[in-house]
Amino acid sequence: MSSRETVLARIRAALADVPAEERPEDVPVPRGYRRSHAGADVVGRFAERVADYRATVRRVDTEREVPAALAEALTARGAANVVIPAGFPAHWRPAGAFAVLFDPPELTLRQLDAADAVLSTAAVGIAETGTLVLDGGPGQGRRALTLVPDYHLCVLRAEQIAGDLPEALERLDPGRPLTFVSGPSATSDIELDRVEGVHGPRTLEVLLVGGA
Repeated sequence: MSSRETVLARIRAALADVPAEERPEDVPVPRGYRRSHAGADVVGRFAERVADYRATVRRVDTEREVPAALAEALTARGAANVVIPAGFPAHWRPAGAFAVLFDPPELTLRQLDAADAVLSTAAVGIAETGTLVLDGGPGQGRRALTLVPDYHLCVLRAEQIAGDLPEALERLDPGRPLTFVSGPSATSDIELDRVEGVHGPRTLEVLLVGGA
């Protein structure tokens, strides 16, 4: 008997007492597990975890402060041009003499590689893991926009932060292309030498709005 036949035989044996007419939704699944380990201050926990990943966190109290905060971050980075995806709130655009590259119309990889920075929103933040979740929604754009430029500056509202993964998944649409981003792109070889920027931005910065 092959390994495949062995596995299938064991599955059939395990299902032998299941009525033929029974459907998966007929049997309740207990969901009594702990939903979050983040504690009461999910915004503070998120900021702490993001910083653990060598990303930078800036905080402002209101959306009115966002343009100036973005301009300050871009200026500190020395960015002269910035990519802005469709749907990024117009009233959030940074104040200053920055050359703006809009997408769409779709920018080429060469244009993205030459860009100094990309701005984006996110769908959800996860406090316990310091993770941003992108789903291609308004202000996030296609995945290449936040992969190719070396500096990713993301704006996240405090109310978008979930305590832990179970809570985050409830807010997300599984039919959308979900990308989970925990810190700047980094990888390590067998000797644990860390290299950043290999398969994504070398620098990640998050602007948190509210929740102070």
